Amino acid sequence: MSESKSVFLFGYSGHAYVIIESLLDAGYEVKGYFDFKAAEKNPYSLEYFGFEEEVDVKSIVGNHLVFPSLGDNKIRQKILSFFQKHQLNQFVAVDPGANISRTAFIQPSSYIGKNVLVNAGSEIGQGVILNSGCIVEHECQISDCVHIGPGAVLCGNVSVGKECFIGANAVVRQNLTINAGNVIGAGSVVTSDLLEKGVWVGNKLRKL
Repeated sequence: MSESKSVFLFGYSGHAYVIIESLLDAGYEVKGYFDFKAAEKNPYSLEYFGFEEEVDVKSIVGNHLVFPSLGDNKIRQKILSFFQKHQLNQFVAVDPGANISRTAFIQPSSYIGKNVLVNAGSEIGQGVILNSGCIVEHECQISDCVHIGPGAVLCGNVSVGKECFIGANAVVRQNLTINAGNVIGAGSVVTSDLLEKGVWVGNKLRKL
């Protein structure tokens, strides 16, 4: 029996819109969404199925696919725990315009956006967002629930810890380690390891 191409989303706002278009372009059907409340805007005319903590999600979803369509790393981690607890069917959402090496490994509930490049030997954790046009060079290690912003570049052998955020057009030099929970501002340039958790900005990187 072939895998379902029907998807239920968890979260429905701006980031979800981007995922929806990638899913539709890849031939999936988006059945509807779960969220804390029904969205005020519904540009894709999706059905609202309630808040996941207050309804029987398994009976609604059945054997179809689920996906966390929220940009916030910590909330996405909670949704992944919910998926695992209820044994829901996760998958990797890949925009047809992405370019992924045959030797890259990507775990479920990660989103690979438009014009993203993932090069040889890179490993992408669960619930990761690789946003539009970012580059993940060879042998990078990206942990769970990381968000890499549009146009960001991770040069080879970069290790990124859990729940980090790397802003749009940031550049991370090769062979560096960024420990869990770090935030790197848009356009920043990282030239040394970030072992201390913080918010980092600038071309000459500094901690806020």
